[in-house]
Amino acid sequence: MTVDLDGPDPLYEQIAAVLTARIADSTYPPRRRIPSEAAICDEFSVSRPTARAAVQLLVERGLVRTVRGKGSYVVDEPPRA
Repeated sequence: MTVDLDGPDPLYEQIAAVLTARIADSTYPPRRRIPSEAAICDEFSVSRPTARAAVQLLVERGLVRTVRGKGSYVVDEPPRA
């Protein structure tokens, strides 16, 4: 999946959607780290604040939790839709 850099949807929402799909298909299994902000920046060619906003959106949706100094981890059981 790629992001549309020139599209109308905010980049951080597009990145969050890609990461959400990877969580759903167990590319990123429960209790394991998702890529760092730096890795997200590299993969999607976005700035650090954009990557941070994408991860924060996943936190707000209850899909990941951030551990200071360690990274962001997929929660044990994502919330039901």
